[in-house]
This record gives sequence, C-alpha cells and structure tokens, in this order.
Amino acid sequence: MDVSMTLWVLTIVGLSALIAVDFFIGGRKPHEVSLKEAGTWTTVWIVLAALFGLGLFLFGNAQASGEFFAGFITEKSLSVDNLFVFILIMAKFAVPTIYQQRVLMVGVLIALVLRGIFIAGGAAIISTFSWVFFIFGGFLIWTAWKLIQEARADEEDEEWEENRFLKMVERRFPSTDKYHGTKLFVVENGKKLMTPMLIVMLAIGTTDILFALDSIPAIFGLTQDPYIVFTANAFALMGLRQLYFLIGGLLRKLVHLSYGLSVILGFIGVKLVLHALHEAGVHVPEISIPVSLGVICAVLVVTTITSLLASRKQERQAAEAAGQDAAATPGEGGAEAPGGGDDPAGKDGAALGKDGETGSEAGTGTETSTEAETGNGTARKDSGSTTKADVDS
Repeated sequence: MDVSMTLWVLTIVGLSALIAVDFFIGGRKPHEVSLKEAGTWTTVWIVLAALFGLGLFLFGNAQASGEFFAGFITEKSLSVDNLFVFILIMAKFAVPTIYQQRVLMVGVLIALVLRGIFIAGGAAIISTFSWVFFIFGGFLIWTAWKLIQEARADEEDEEWEENRFLKMVERRFPSTDKYHGTKLFVVENGKKLMTPMLIVMLAIGTTDILFALDSIPAIFGLTQDPYIVFTANAFALMGLRQLYFLIGGLLRKLVHLSYGLSVILGFIGVKLVLHALHEAGVHVPEISIPVSLGVICAVLVVTTITSLLASRKQERQAAEAAGQDAAATPGEGGAEAPGGGDDPAGKDGAALGKDGETGSEAGTGTETSTEAETGNGTARKDSGSTTKADVDS
C-alpha cells in the first residue's frame, strides 16, 4: 500500500485528536473507573479500529484491510498479556485507584512512541535485509516454546522488579515516596522532588519494550507495510487502558492464555520462515492473510472457552475441597470421651462426682470442690465463694 506523507500526517493528527478526546472526556478528572465506563470506551476503540479497517478496504484494497485486522487482533491479544504486568506494577507502587487511569494513559502513550521507533527501525532493516525474516521467525518460534514451558511449569510472578532504566532514574533524581495528586514533581524544603506518579508512568511505558520485542516481529510476519503496522499497534494500545479496568479481575480466569499466545506466535514464526524461504527463491507454500486471520481468531476463541471451563472446574474443586475440610473438622461438642465412647455429650456430660451425684454445674463453668483447706481448717463447698479464712489470709 502506497502511503503518502500527507496521509501519515493526517493519521497521526487524527489519532492525537482521538486521544485528546479520550483524555478530556474520560481521563481528565481523577476518579475510579466503573465497569460501565470501561466497557463503553473499550467498545468505542474497537469500533474505531473496525471503521479504520473498513476505510482501508474502501479507499485502499482488500489486502491492506485484511492485514490491518489480522495485525490488530494479534496485537490486541498479545497486549492482554501486558495487563498481568501492569497489575503487578500498580501493586508494587501502591497506586491509588483514582490515579490508575492517568498512569495508564501516560504510560501507554510512552509505549506507543517507543513502539513507533521500533517499527521505523524494523521497517528499515526489513527493506534492506530480507534474511532478517529468518531471525524474526526463529525468535517467534523460540518465544512460543518458552511460553509453553512457563505455562507447563505453572509459575506465577508475584513481584515485579524494576528495570535498569528506572533504577538509574531513581538514583540520579531525588524523589518522594508520597503521592501528591497527579503532580509529577513537587518542591519540599526548597528541593524539587520526583513523585511516584512519574516513576510508575515510566515503569508502564518502558516495561512495554519487552513485549514489543515479540509483538513487533509478529505483526511484521503478517504485513511489511509500516503504516499498517503502526496503526494496528496504535489502536490496540489505546484501548488497553480501558481493557485493564474491564477485565482486570477476570485475567486470572484466562488460565490457557499462554498456550493460545504461544500457538499464535509459533504460527506467525512459521509464516515468517516460509516467507523468507520464498524470498530466497525456494518454492514453498505461503500462508495467506485470510488463513492467518482465521487461525488467529480460532485460537483465541478456543483459548477463551477452554480457559473459562478450566477455571470453573478449578473453582468447583476448590469449593468441594473446602466443604470436605469443614466436614472433617470436629465441632466443640463433637469430641469423643477419653474412654473412647461415642457419647456425643462428651466428657462433661458424663462425669460423676465421688458421691455418685451428677456434676450438673460442669456446663456452667462453676467447679465443685470437696477438698479441705489444710492451712486454715475451713472447708470449701464452692470455689467461687469466699470464706473468712480467705479474707484473713
């Protein structure tokens, strides 16, 4: 697809306008995002992406439209994996709920700029060295295998570690450990300090670089058009903030997500290798965009269904185990008598005094004593009563 500089400028201006509208309508005032608001904005960004893909079909060609939709769905599915890390980062820095939306907005913008640099560099390398597809394909296949190994190991990252860039920033710039609204810098005792708000924004933006290392080669496996690569990434990332609030609590239910993503990355890796062989003059079949789009959608649907079924099964098993544990735990009155009898009344209800009388006061907490007080010669009928000898002593 031949894209002029004018179209590039108009696209960037249009995306900037959409981001500005999103900010001034939904993100300007710090507040706790409701599910309704998150669902509405998630739908808006998906509809905008669909309209953009339709525009490519009407004013471009079917090939460009298909590549955009395949790239957008791939980037959207891969970006869901980012949300796990975003949750850890929010917990690490103890970001108040009302400020999380602002953090994600700025963090995602930083990530989009960095991805734009990655895309420009990748497009330049691909246009010069066609053999780089072998590297991209091999890397994606290796990443897919790594994802499977991690999923089979059933290891969950409970903590997030700061990267070297953040550690360098915190060493070189003094900071405070308290949030001051949405301020990035504050002045205390005549000294300018960086707030945790800026640090966590940088954390969100720079951490996305790790995810871009596999997502950028993945989308270049679907299309080599930098315009489509950039716009697909932009629409996928800009809806990520609302998706965080919409499905943040449901992420743990997607237990098979790593398997699904590994299949997608492995499939695109094979597609890249086949494309590289074809470019080298080897007669091998190439995977078309419609087939790629169908495989990606099918994998995501199957992954979602199996994840929900497996999650429901785990919850049912956990509930049954909890019920069995509760049934196995004896109650206060269900202990057996020391003699091994089955009397449910227990020890207290069957104990008899020396004179053959039933210890009726045992259940009220009053103990009966027939012992003689050898020190003062005063007999006690009840340990709760006080005699003159007690007072004198």
